[in-house]
Amino acid sequence: MTTSARRPTRLVLGTALAAATLLTSGCAGRGGGPKDTAYVARDVESLYSEARRRLDRGQPALAAALFDEVERQHPYSPWARRAQLMSSFSYYVAKDYNKAIQASQRFLSIHPGNKDAPYAYYLIGLSYYEQISDVQRDQKVTEQAQTALNEVVRRFPTTEYAADARLKIDLVQDHLAGKEMEIGRYYQRSGKWIAAQIRFQNVVDNFQTTGHTAEALYRLTETSLALGIPEEAVKYTAVLGANYPGNEWYEKAFKLVGKHAAGVTAS
Repeated sequence: MTTSARRPTRLVLGTALAAATLLTSGCAGRGGGPKDTAYVARDVESLYSEARRRLDRGQPALAAALFDEVERQHPYSPWARRAQLMSSFSYYVAKDYNKAIQASQRFLSIHPGNKDAPYAYYLIGLSYYEQISDVQRDQKVTEQAQTALNEVVRRFPTTEYAADARLKIDLVQDHLAGKEMEIGRYYQRSGKWIAAQIRFQNVVDNFQTTGHTAEALYRLTETSLALGIPEEAVKYTAVLGANYPGNEWYEKAFKLVGKHAAGVTAS
């Protein structure tokens, strides 16, 4: 995503760090060498504390491996639950988003009703969100981000995680609408008017709150004229004028209809 689109995630990282700290309350760059992750039987508190120390020192990948080791060596201890979620957070900080998602999903499968479940769902949403690419590429991960963030809002609507998820959903919606517009313009340039209309109509129907709707209505005006349906072009221009008076896309549509559909009324 663009730098501006990513900025909210940077701001919420403090929240994520704070949440991670809460998980460990009352408890105790560069990765390390093989000796850091080799199997060595250790008491659970020492192992967990070493994982936290590595995370605090800016070695999140190594910290994640050590948190995983806490669960492996002490699977039935209370520390194992904490370590599972801290492992997910560490993978997220290390930008290993797929492993962060897997670790959070594992935590939720084992502890679905745990008090930290909202944070686990939130980490999944963040991990998908951070992988969103520009509109030139496939948007599967964007849709996954939208689904995961919506799940946070649906399940935990009054939490701080839901509040941030709503902001990110708006950005995801804008991104998906941008992709539809790009595809629609491509079809339009290729003379595939019906295919283009389908994409532009999707923006109008499903992404009304984004910044792409006005252009989508203008493009529907253009494609309607190209398809020989001037009354539809007039209709879309009227919708543009009612919702975006004075907008540049309305001005362009008004001139276009005046030139090619003068005297036609909307169907």
